[in-house]
Amino acid sequence: MKFAFSSTAFVLKTALFLSLWMSCSSVDNPEDNNTSTTIGQILDTENSTPIIDFTNWKLTLPVDLNNNGSPDEFQPNQLVGFGYQNETDIQPYLYDDTSDNSLVFYSIPDVSTSNSSYSRTELRELINPNNAKQNWSLNDGGEMIGRLQVVSISEDADTSANFHKVIVMQIHGIISEEDMAIHGFSSNNGPPLIKIYWKDGYIWSHKKSLIDQTTCGDALLETSSATWFDIKHNLGYVGFEAFDFRILASTGRVEVQLNNQEPLVYTDVSLNKWPFHNYFKAGNYLGTTSPNGFAYIKYFSLNVIH
Repeated sequence: MKFAFSSTAFVLKTALFLSLWMSCSSVDNPEDNNTSTTIGQILDTENSTPIIDFTNWKLTLPVDLNNNGSPDEFQPNQLVGFGYQNETDIQPYLYDDTSDNSLVFYSIPDVSTSNSSYSRTELRELINPNNAKQNWSLNDGGEMIGRLQVVSISEDADTSANFHKVIVMQIHGIISEEDMAIHGFSSNNGPPLIKIYWKDGYIWSHKKSLIDQTTCGDALLETSSATWFDIKHNLGYVGFEAFDFRILASTGRVEVQLNNQEPLVYTDVSLNKWPFHNYFKAGNYLGTTSPNGFAYIKYFSLNVIH
């Protein structure tokens, strides 16, 4: 299976976008890098091919506009073709910029999922668009490749960092349907195996590893930080420029690569023991609850292969 997206259309931004852009700190002036969006242009879809394929993605937004107590979500059948352009609730959180054929992900701290304190405008892979419980194992393997750019992000006044951090890609774990049935768990949420962060212009890879490498059996399904912790690697500086990133997962092995640099390869015992199934995520998972927080991230391409 292979699916991809980039973009050639864009929609109106709201007053919220404008007020945040004018009043909040950002990493750069987008106009200086020719990355600013043009307000008011709409793609003529009758004469264009829908190159954004959302067939195997669902979208989570950082807001709860339908007041159901959870972040708003849009399923693949609402997004495919140019469907996402017709969903007014998606704007201004996901929109197209025709000036550089990118898809813009905008996020602010607002409503978060039950397992996180942070909000997101993020895509979640669905191998089976009709069943989010069906995912892939490391034995199945998978590869995600994207070209993206952190365009603007809020300043961090509370820590030693200059700007707030943001996750732009993930491999997220999930307890398999088989283990759910065997153990009778109430939640299938698993830990993220790989998190790719932008931190002050540097790209960091966080990988889950066992605190005690002798852990085995059902104890591996414990999802807390008492069992799994993050190994962190700084992969290099990209600043506010566009960059390419690749994640390749297979049996007992995960490879991450920034641009054309030498890949970082994980092959530790924790991967051989990883008990969870997985799904890819991509977008803008903003790592702050500051009321003035925001981030704009552009994707120029995104491909997933299994």
